[in-house]
Amino acid sequence: MMTSAPLLDVRGLGVAFGAKTVVDGVSFAIAPGEKLALVGESGSGKTVTALALLRLLHDARITGSAWFDGGQGARDLLALPERQLRGLRGDDIAMIFQEPMTALNPLMAVGQQIAEVLRLKRALTPVQSARAAIDLLAKTGIPEPARRAGSYPHQLSGGQRQRAMIAMALACAPKLLLADEPTTALDVSLRGQILDLLGQLQQDSGMAVLMITHDLNLVRRFADRVAVMQQGCLVEQGATAPVFAAPRHPYTQRLMASRPERDVAESPPAPGATPVLAAQQLRVTYPVPLPGLRGWLRKGAFVAVQGADFSIAPGRTLGVIGESGSGKSTLVQAALGLLQAASVGGQLTIDGRGWQHRPAADKPLRRVVQVVFQDPFSSLSPRMTVEEIVGEGLRVHASGLPAAERARRVHGALAEVGLTDAQFPGLLARYPHEFSGGQRQRIALARALIVQPELLVLDEPTSALDVTIQKQVLALLQRLQRERGLAYLLITHDVDVVRAMAHEVIVLKDGEVVESGPAGQVLGQPRHPYTQGLLAAA
Repeated sequence: MMTSAPLLDVRGLGVAFGAKTVVDGVSFAIAPGEKLALVGESGSGKTVTALALLRLLHDARITGSAWFDGGQGARDLLALPERQLRGLRGDDIAMIFQEPMTALNPLMAVGQQIAEVLRLKRALTPVQSARAAIDLLAKTGIPEPARRAGSYPHQLSGGQRQRAMIAMALACAPKLLLADEPTTALDVSLRGQILDLLGQLQQDSGMAVLMITHDLNLVRRFADRVAVMQQGCLVEQGATAPVFAAPRHPYTQRLMASRPERDVAESPPAPGATPVLAAQQLRVTYPVPLPGLRGWLRKGAFVAVQGADFSIAPGRTLGVIGESGSGKSTLVQAALGLLQAASVGGQLTIDGRGWQHRPAADKPLRRVVQVVFQDPFSSLSPRMTVEEIVGEGLRVHASGLPAAERARRVHGALAEVGLTDAQFPGLLARYPHEFSGGQRQRIALARALIVQPELLVLDEPTSALDVTIQKQVLALLQRLQRERGLAYLLITHDVDVVRAMAHEVIVLKDGEVVESGPAGQVLGQPRHPYTQGLLAAA
């Protein structure tokens, strides 16, 4: 309960696009220096609510009021003339967007983008703004801030890009920060660092924070109060600890009960069974330019994976965890045979056979191993129908099938992942944008399963999904593994997902396996300090 006059007082906020109402009668308040988390599933209206406060929605009908007291008397953000509201944006109220790679200008160095805000809002000279931009980057903990200020967004890691976004948002010392899923795409340790950074900056400046997220662990760790949204309505709000301990609304109760559950076959693999995937002293290197005149004559080598040993038996799951840059993606590319032969050393086999790096020779292995990517919206072609997407593998690996049989198999694969014509009339003729995130991930699964693979590479398969949808997709993967005997190579930074899915775990740091073993042992009694740090951050 607030003990001071609210900094922001939202009353009866409504947002509609045409005849469709997406936010209905939302009311909440934020006190100076308070941290409020707005939680709910995708489509619940969280982001629309935040964007409506700054009137950043195109062709939306916004009703209600949002009284903001920035020290000049309370003003209704929804009624202010655009000129006055423009003065508040970025100055008294700033926003951190969910995906910094799309929010940052790819043609400008990050230091220039921060300096631009300072020149426009604080009327600093170019020299002053450049120096202040470096100071802001240093304040957010970016190493070598003077050098990083000259870097473009694509030259920074995910965590560094997010810190640059935070530096830009804090450039004018705002009184209210709107943070829209600021840690979704980050590893657990980076999430912890960003949360600690936001918490420290909030304490130093006394600003209030409205955090928009579906990550309940983040809410529990960061927020003073929580407000729960469902289908555009606020269904529950209160202090964080009481809401988590005893949620009153059924929807809140369902969110709190959405932790992944372990339901996998625990029996050990049959003795002598041939591993579906095996690696011995796997080494992956990339050529890099050498400084000076040497770079004209030869290339250096960057070692992305060094001496990795692992194997996956039929019906088992190997979980791979580690921070960004640890070598997880390189490991996936090696397993999928997507790297040049000269880059890969050691031994890596699929069903006892190695990649030949010739399309015709490798075609049989392409059926054995399939992949499900992190973001189904970007991995499914928007120009292809569901029938074309799911049936693509059959056109490659069973080109002689009659069209009717191919359609029958496509229907069967979709039904196996829980998508039928009864639910979605005209299912095969629909396009990916007509489905939710969880449904698109099921389509991606059907595409992988239709060729009867033995190994699925799961690259962050649930990180883009809400907690309730994540639980459903993991339950589906567990059922398919039990019924088909599938092997999974699971790449994730979500420790809860590893606990639910993995039989064995390897931990990567700077390209090396620093710890490996049964999941219960590695996650329950980690020996290496790096593993201990990852688990503590989760």
